Amino acid sequence: MIEAELARAVSLRESGALHEARDLLLRLSQTAPDDPRVAYQAAWAHDRLGLEAEAVPFYVRALDGDGLSPVERRGALLGLGSTYRTLGRYTEAADVLSRGVTEFPDDRAMAVFLAMARYNTGDAKSAVAGLLTMLAETSSDPEIQGYRPAIELYAQDLDRIWSC
Repeated sequence: MIEAELARAVSLRESGALHEARDLLLRLSQTAPDDPRVAYQAAWAHDRLGLEAEAVPFYVRALDGDGLSPVERRGALLGLGSTYRTLGRYTEAADVLSRGVTEFPDDRAMAVFLAMARYNTGDAKSAVAGLLTMLAETSSDPEIQGYRPAIELYAQDLDRIWSC
């Protein structure tokens, strides 16, 4: 029964029936409070409705349990980190997103959100360094690629001064 109802809730969310999806997911959360997939979908529904503060406990519950697919886990980490950042909980955002980057090192969106959270915590140097590294690694712009070694060098130490 949980599987069918969860699939129905996802379908409702995907079709834009967010309030109906949220209502169904809240009922499912009461029926299956330890199911991380239900918690993840409930978090997502709350986030989509602009109810970020209400999404947090669902994200936390989803990440505390086992049972999320890698795609869902990645989404929960990014969702929770982004939600913390939206709520001004910058240190928590950076912590969650750092964990996400460790678990999913090739996820560029996670790295961008981590850079934003680091900026918000006052760690602008680390934020810019991360973005510079990503730009050098991913840009197909010939001008960027022409300066790639210099960009990567400065990303390691933005305060470096060359003496002649």
